[in-house]
Amino acid sequence: MRLALFNKGRLGLVDGYELVDVTEQLAGSGTPGAAGALHQHIETVARGGAAEIDLTRCARVPLVEAVLEAPLPRPGKIIGAPVNYLDHKAEMEYTTSVADLGVFLKANSSVIGPGQDILLPYTDKRTDQEGELGVVIGRTATHVSADDALDHVFGYTCVLDITVRSGEDRSTRKSFDTFTPIGPWVVTADEIPDPDTLDLRCDVGGATRQRTNTADLIFGVRELIAYTSSVMTLHPGDVIATGTPAGVGPLSHGDRVVLEIEQVGRLEVGVDGSRAAPYEQRPGSRDR
Repeated sequence: MRLALFNKGRLGLVDGYELVDVTEQLAGSGTPGAAGALHQHIETVARGGAAEIDLTRCARVPLVEAVLEAPLPRPGKIIGAPVNYLDHKAEMEYTTSVADLGVFLKANSSVIGPGQDILLPYTDKRTDQEGELGVVIGRTATHVSADDALDHVFGYTCVLDITVRSGEDRSTRKSFDTFTPIGPWVVTADEIPDPDTLDLRCDVGGATRQRTNTADLIFGVRELIAYTSSVMTLHPGDVIATGTPAGVGPLSHGDRVVLEIEQVGRLEVGVDGSRAAPYEQRPGSRDR
């Protein structure tokens, strides 16, 4: 299944060129809260409470008329894998990789959805796009083996890990509001038996910047889940951004960023630099 949030928090199943509104059937009763109806459904599935869907009882909306939103607007955790492709390690002249650096956290307040804008914070610091496969956790995972890792996955999505090239820690440079576009939906794990064989392409301004296959990950999806769960408990609805390949580059006001991942989907967002300010004007900046 492909599951999306649309039209102010409704939960939809993508069926061809239509969205089937399955909010009441899959999200259950009660208000889902800031985490959203899909997150509520993932937690229900984790408890063994998945319901059968009767599509004959559901309203349908043409996909082109729906306003898609981030499928997981406030994940419990967003976990990033730095330097997880060898070609990206080479282009950035890093001497280390994910095997040495471990993982990092991004603020969940940085999430936006399809069609929204990345807001550039600075006029004089480069802000780059990083296209990545996102893994959505479906069952609590702690110290799981690589062999068992995929049993803990609910599904997959597209993630853009936007990054300011400045001197702060990764979690700061990657956590500005709007710096984690996610979407356009989550594809359930049963549709992607092997996440380590997917083609990925990221275009900016109509030109392809990144092209790879997830087979080239240093830590593949299984190994990355195993490693991460040895550090922190993973909960249903957490998102792991698996790392970006070579081809990262600066974003400019008016750019369109398009990330396409085989079997997963196409995520498109804009770039707005109209409110950017000089780096030295950031709060707390002073001569030292």
